[in-house]
Amino acid sequence: MSNSKAIKNRIKSVKSTKKITKAMELVAASKMKRAVSSTLASRLYAEYSWEILTSIARNLEDSTHPLFIEREARNILLVLITSNRGLCGAYNAQVTKKAISILKNQEENKNTKIDILSIGKKGDTSMRRLGRNIIASFTELPDNISLSDVLPISKMIMDEYTLEHYDKVLVAYTDFISALTQRPNIKQILPISKTELKELIENLAPKKGAKEMKRVNYLFEGNREELITSLAEKLTRMQIYQMLLESNASEQSSRMVAMKNASEASGEMIDDLTLVFNKARQSNITREISEISAGMASVS
Repeated sequence: MSNSKAIKNRIKSVKSTKKITKAMELVAASKMKRAVSSTLASRLYAEYSWEILTSIARNLEDSTHPLFIEREARNILLVLITSNRGLCGAYNAQVTKKAISILKNQEENKNTKIDILSIGKKGDTSMRRLGRNIIASFTELPDNISLSDVLPISKMIMDEYTLEHYDKVLVAYTDFISALTQRPNIKQILPISKTELKELIENLAPKKGAKEMKRVNYLFEGNREELITSLAEKLTRMQIYQMLLESNASEQSSRMVAMKNASEASGEMIDDLTLVFNKARQSNITREISEISAGMASVS
């Protein structure tokens, strides 16, 4: 009887866990919908800005802005984007593993020094455990992140590079592919590659057969170098913002899938425990009937 009671308590406990994971799955699904919507909306910004970018792309070769200047990479800043909370599957582990791999590859050169700027508590904890030097940690960003929330981060990164404290800035984040697929990635944001920027502009150009975007010949007042300076800063800020949006959408998607799997596993465990409970109860009933029958036989 005590065994049946223990199984019954276990079933009750698993049912409570299933209610929690189901609720977390629904919350994550709601957050994921908003995060994906924001991510896709910001991608459209890049598409609509193509017309202006193509108009000034010819000036990139002559630009002397500090964010375009390439130096020998002796001091590198790695920006690691993770989540503040767990229960999101392999999301944090994958991007942290990707960051550790690039750290090992870069540090094969003994003259290279890498510092960390962490966004999210999980990445901060992992890097501190490895004994890495963390120059700053941002852990208070909201779920519905806006461009204004990125300003302190982007300003610090650009200032550190402009002051030549670092020769290269890399960002480890997670690309949102779909609700079931997220891909950890590492991208260089500083120095801004003129070649990559031109490739970005070409990729945003209308494909053959698609509706051609209207081209406009702009007249610029003032210094073109100032325009390119403004573009460089806004492009860098927008890249960081986009990476945070991609990571946020990936986090919520990964959490939704993890909680869905946990709910399904809880349901299977409940079915298995119910079967064991029924077998134990049937065994007890059979034993009691046998005892009663044996008692009646001995009396007769």
